[in-house]
Amino acid sequence: MSAGPATVPHTWRPFGARLVGTVLGVMLLVLVLVVWIALGADTRAKFTGFQEGTLVFLGLIALGVWFALMRSRVTAHETGVTVVNGYKRRDYDWSQIIGVNLRRGAPWAGIDLSDGTSISALAIQGSDGERAKRAVADLRRLVAENTTIERPE
Repeated sequence: MSAGPATVPHTWRPFGARLVGTVLGVMLLVLVLVVWIALGADTRAKFTGFQEGTLVFLGLIALGVWFALMRSRVTAHETGVTVVNGYKRRDYDWSQIIGVNLRRGAPWAGIDLSDGTSISALAIQGSDGERAKRAVADLRRLVAENTTIERPE
């Protein structure tokens, strides 16, 4: 928990999803290892190299998904905002961001851009409750503080 409003630079990361992903991942790894050992040497010897390779490959895919979740973040800095969703990184100037929202029941926050598009911010998970609402409020405030609107004279 932060002591006050976020200041630049500041990074938001998902909390609940990272915690659950880590705990369940460790539990799954322990379960697989216990079952593998419990099978006994005779049964393990019947596995072909291809079958063992397939198990390792599936494990690596699971690790890749977990690591992508761990990488997810939104960082506000002096020149703008960096959004990392999994393995995709996007950098935006403050002037490109026109809104930040977290709709009721939405899985994560959305960022509205000046070109009419929107992007998801996986780092701000709706399941994080008040933490997510605070993150959206802080990011909205930072956008307002760092965006200058040019008005015609």
